[in-house]
Order: sequence, then C-alpha cells, then structure tokens
Amino acid sequence: MKKNWKKILLGGVVLSMSMLVLAGCGSKSSSSSSDSSSTQNIKVWIDTEHVSAIKGQVKKFEKANPKIHVTVKAGSSADALKDVSKDPEKAADVFMMPHDQIGQMADAGLLYPVSKKYTKTVKANNVQSAVDGVTWKNKVYGFPYGVESQVLYYNKSKLSAEDVKSWDTLTSKGKLGTNFAEAGANYIFTPLFMSNGDNLYGKNGETVKGTNFNNEKGIQVLDWIAKQKSNSGVVQTNAAALSNLQSGKTDAFLSGPWSKNDVKKALGKNMAVAPYPTVNFGSGDVQMKAFLGVKVYGVNQQTKSPVAAMKLANYLSNEATQKVEFNKNGVVPSNTKAQQTQAVKDDETAKSVMTMSASDHSVVMPKVPEITNFWPQMDSIINDTYKGKIKSSDYQKKLDKVVSVSAKKSN
Repeated sequence: MKKNWKKILLGGVVLSMSMLVLAGCGSKSSSSSSDSSSTQNIKVWIDTEHVSAIKGQVKKFEKANPKIHVTVKAGSSADALKDVSKDPEKAADVFMMPHDQIGQMADAGLLYPVSKKYTKTVKANNVQSAVDGVTWKNKVYGFPYGVESQVLYYNKSKLSAEDVKSWDTLTSKGKLGTNFAEAGANYIFTPLFMSNGDNLYGKNGETVKGTNFNNEKGIQVLDWIAKQKSNSGVVQTNAAALSNLQSGKTDAFLSGPWSKNDVKKALGKNMAVAPYPTVNFGSGDVQMKAFLGVKVYGVNQQTKSPVAAMKLANYLSNEATQKVEFNKNGVVPSNTKAQQTQAVKDDETAKSVMTMSASDHSVVMPKVPEITNFWPQMDSIINDTYKGKIKSSDYQKKLDKVVSVSAKKSN
C-alpha cells in the first residue's frame, strides 16, 4: 500500500481566491434541514485498492440505514485537496484523505467540521496521535481510520534484534539502505531535528513561526548527516531499496506498512520489523523519530446531506471497519480496541507502527498550509549536506533560510 497521505507534500497546491471565499460562505450546521426523511443519495471516494473491502461495509451500512443510498467511486486520497477544490458541489460527500491536507482544506471551506456527537466518538475511540492528526485550530475535521509511520525492516539472518536498537550498531554490523541524497529525503530525515529537541511549526505543529531548526541542535543534526556519507554501513538507495535488500547488498531499510508485502517477498522467513533505532548526535543516544500520518475520512463542506455523510464517515472509520481494513489491506488501526485484536498484536509491522505512533517515537505531520514551501528547502539542505556541498561554516546560514521560508504563506 502506498503512503498516499504524504504524497502531496512534495508539491504545493495553489488555491484560487474564489475557493477561499467558500470558507466564508460555506458554514453549515451538521443538523442541516437538507437531510430529509426521503431517501438520500451520497457519494464516497475510496482509494482503488480499498474499494473491495469498503463496498462490503457500505452494504452493511445501507442495510442498517435503508433511507441512505451510497455510491462508491474510486478516487485518490492523496489528491483529495486538488480533486475537491475543482468543483466542491460535484465532489464526493465523503472521501479518503491524508490528515496533513486538513489545514489547507479547512481554511478553504472544503471540510465540514465534525459534529459534537461524533467528535466525542473520535476522541473516545482512537489513539491520541490520530486525534491530534484530525484536529485543526481546536476543531476536529475528520474521522481517522488508520495510522502509519516508517519502521525498520531488516534481515534477521544478518542482524539481531539487539543490533537494530541503535543507529551505530545497526550500521556497524550491517548495511542500511536509505535515501539521503535524492528527492524524498525530507520526509525520512526532517524528524531528526525533532529527535534532537527542535520543533517544526511549534510543539503542536500549528504555530507558523514555531520552527527553530536554526540553533545548535539543528547544526548538530546537519553535522551528523554529513558524516553518514563516510559511514560504510549506510548505502544510498532509493528506487533500488527492495532489490538491494533481496540481493544482500543491504541488510535493512526504512519504510512503512505499505512495503510489508514486498519486503516479505524479498526476505521471506528472514524478514523482521522493528521501531526506529536510537541515534547519537553528539550528546548521547536519543530516540530517532519518524513522521506519523493519519488516514482520514473527510466530509465535504458542500454536501447536501451532512447528517447522512457524517453517519457514513463514522461507520467507515469504526472499530469493525478498521478490522476489515487491517485484514484485507494491512491498514494499521487507529481505533484502540481494534489495535488490541490478536491479529494486529501478532503482526510485527503493525506492532512496530503502533510503537512508532507514540509521541516519543514520532511527530504528527504538521497540517499548516505554509509547509508546502518548507519541503523543497529541506530536501535541498539534507541532500547537499550529505553530498558535502555545504560547508559546516554555512550550516547556520542554510538553517536560517529554512526557518524563514517555513513561515511564508503558500503561493
């Protein structure tokens, strides 16, 4: 399964002024009178690979709610912002989306705030990181149905569970395939700064001027990244990550639950999974962190049937549906009860993701619209630092620029 929730971060999305006007004219109550006693037709956009599983749940929903007819259409959760923006009135009433688009969509008047009733349900039934992911400016804007973060996959015939607990032992006793030098390094290694105590958009991920990478801790991180170029246990690999793992060129790599089946094919019985290792930037071992993504159902602000739409979104994110999604698509549940099922607890990847979902192992991906300007700067500084193109004397200047750009409005 692809990491759809974060695909959008590598390219900024331009919202027109006319779309922003919707934020002022689209305020509705979830008890809208548009929900009548007659049959209501609502449409839901589902990622293609999820359609089969969700259609079965939709049939159960319709049976329990005979006055609601649901049409299931294949869509792209990664493109929710773009697709709904095109024509909100013709877009689906309910749609899959990654949580990091919530800030832009809520500010543009594209998302219906979750009603008080369902807000209580979301908060009561899901892990805190998932609740944080769907919360924007103190309001809940989505129904979480899964969490995902990167984990460490490794060949247990080459490395032991003890070996992979720290970056130093992992890369001294084996070879880690990862990406410091190409596009996408920002997603993997930006959390290093938070691992060392810095903040990205403040502690809550919503403070526009809250990024503080341009300090001594940030310089420590860049110095560490530069040293990885000469670390014989670190192999620059991106597209070839899986083939290198299968051939034995590498013994481990960092990826998410979307790679589980492919890694199983590559390593067979030698596949093992663990949370991220600790890392030492010069002041002792700290937990290496990853970004956490929350998989979400959003409700269209322009839906003509908000009560029915929220009822469906709640059903498609409930404990039963999350169990189906895990069994059929490997989606790690955000529902606390679904996480306790034996099938989830017995799954190495799911267990590692759940460990990573705690605040001491991950950072919930920020939702601020300004982050679209931040990503290219981070890719550049990580890539060029690793390649040795930036002198250590220039680290401060480069980090100052990253912090400055991170607070600029998206274009």
